[in-house]
Amino acid sequence: MATRQTGTLARFMMAPSVILLLIWMVVPLAMTLWFSFQDYNLLNPAQTGFAGLFNYRFFYSDPAFFQSIWNTLVIVVGVLLITVIGGIGLALLIDQPIFGQGIVRILVISPFFVMPPVAALVWKNMIMHPQYGVLADMARALGLNPIDWFGQHPLLSIVIIVAWQWLPFATLILLTSLQSLDGEQKEAAEMDGAGFVSRFIYLTLPHMARAITVVILIQTIFLLSIYAEILVTTNGGPGYASTNLPFLIYRTALLGYDVGGASAGGIIAVVLANIVALFLMRAVGKNLDK
Repeated sequence: MATRQTGTLARFMMAPSVILLLIWMVVPLAMTLWFSFQDYNLLNPAQTGFAGLFNYRFFYSDPAFFQSIWNTLVIVVGVLLITVIGGIGLALLIDQPIFGQGIVRILVISPFFVMPPVAALVWKNMIMHPQYGVLADMARALGLNPIDWFGQHPLLSIVIIVAWQWLPFATLILLTSLQSLDGEQKEAAEMDGAGFVSRFIYLTLPHMARAITVVILIQTIFLLSIYAEILVTTNGGPGYASTNLPFLIYRTALLGYDVGGASAGGIIAVVLANIVALFLMRAVGKNLDK
């Protein structure tokens, strides 16, 4: 009886925060859904009307729509490959007993605390600038022509910047998983004659599998909404070469003044994000059940 009363009291005390969270999530989504069926333009907000599925057809027929979806997938997959592989490598390196290990860990995770617009500005003006960036100076020192990263390789540049920001997060999670590996298992493998590669493939990597799936799940959810890095560096260009789905919605709403079309794009983005999240949740669930 006491347990049931305690559970009821706990739910009652949590109810206000849960209701507030639902309102915070449901109200903007409901407004977006409403505007997606309205003919609402910021240049003439007084004249509005029901547009039906026109906004969805308009957004779907945009020449940049499929290009933006492809760019979104390239950014997500590219960043995941760099952060997961690089995170495993850095975790293995930091786990070794080296001098100044605490300082090294702080330096490794520090990029994660830099705001995305600031990080994008640093990479744009100090590292990847074709005239006075660090990479341009290195290319000239080697007798090579500097690369105009944002003009010639805009999508790759975005992937590198975002991966630099998210690599510390992956490293931290994977390092925590690596340090939870039983030392006796390592010693037993070494006594059996297993080399570093064999221990990594058959012992370390399977132990880190759950952490890797968690990193992929969390990062994918955030990577689907990348926006600031594109706005600061390439502005979606050249053309639509670096335009992802969130940036296309921004262009439609604030550059095209079409709130109805942008709302339809927002609903499409929410549906696609939920499909990806559902797929990843099922994959993570299967891995965690092992």
